[in-house]
Amino acid sequence: MWPPSASMEHYYTEKPKSELRVKTAILKLKNGRVYQFQTPSGVFSFGAIDKATRILIEHCEVYGRKVLDLGCGYGVIGIVLKGEYPDLEVCMSDINERAVEFAKINARKNNVDVTIKLGAFFEPWKDEKFDLVLMNPPLAAGKNVVLRLIRESCEHLNNGGSLQLVAYHNKGGSYIKRAMKEIFGNVEDLYKEGGIRIYKSLKVGSCSN
Repeated sequence: MWPPSASMEHYYTEKPKSELRVKTAILKLKNGRVYQFQTPSGVFSFGAIDKATRILIEHCEVYGRKVLDLGCGYGVIGIVLKGEYPDLEVCMSDINERAVEFAKINARKNNVDVTIKLGAFFEPWKDEKFDLVLMNPPLAAGKNVVLRLIRESCEHLNNGGSLQLVAYHNKGGSYIKRAMKEIFGNVEDLYKEGGIRIYKSLKVGSCSN
C-alpha cells in the first residue's frame, strides 16, 4: 500500500519482485451475496479476506455519493461497496502495482464499474474530494504514514464527509483513534467486534495540523 521504510519487500512495496502466486478468495455477505476475488502474493491478505476488512464492509456507514477505498489492495472494499450500492461513485487506489492490477481484474470479475488508480497517499486524487473515505490502514508502515493518511483524508473530504478506519484497538487502533480525534476534532467507535473497531470521524470545518 505505502512506501516501505526498509529494503524488505512488503505489501505496500511499489513494485513487488516476488514470484507471483494467485489464490481465489470468496466473500459471502450476511445478505447472501457472494463476491469472488483473485488474490496475488505480495499483496495484503493473500488467499483469504481478512477479518477486519470483512467487518468494515459489513458495518461501515455508507452515505453521500463519492467514496474512496484508500490503499485498496486487490479491491475488496471498493468492489463490494459498488456491488451493494450501485449508485455510488467508487474510487480506489494503492501504491502496489500488483494490487492495482488485480483490483482491476477483480472489478471486471465482479462486474462493477469503479475507478482504480496507482499511487501513494492522495497523489492520484490531488484535486478531488469525497463524501466517504474507507481504509484498513497499513499499521506496519509506521505511525507517521498512518498519521499522514488521516490528515490527508480530512483535507480531501467534503464538509460533513466521513473517514472510517478499521483496526485492532490494542494493536495500533488506539493510536489511530487519538490521531483522528486530534485532526478532526471528533471520533467515535462505530462498531466493535473481538478487539476490532471501526473508528469514524466527521469533517466539520477545518482540519487540525
